[in-house]
Amino acid sequence: MTEEKMYDKYVDITDVVCPVTFVKAKVSFDEMEVGQVLRVHMNAGDPSRNVPRSFKLEGQKVLELSDNHDGTCEMLVQKVSEEPERYS
Repeated sequence: MTEEKMYDKYVDITDVVCPVTFVKAKVSFDEMEVGQVLRVHMNAGDPSRNVPRSFKLEGQKVLELSDNHDGTCEMLVQKVSEEPERYS
């Protein structure tokens, strides 16, 4: 992750476990406008697999997922729609 600020809002979800990880990130995300970017700091492992996948399933755009090499990851996700896509 570059040092330049490329996001509009930041949330740290390292203090919760799945499935609350996505819920906590989603609460922050829902307060944002279309086009804005959320930076999510999360634990490596299940959260770094499940949280990006859940945002993608809702039709949002994961811009970056990077390993911090300390047991945590950073994700940038852009809000591209207000309503989540419906599952078929």
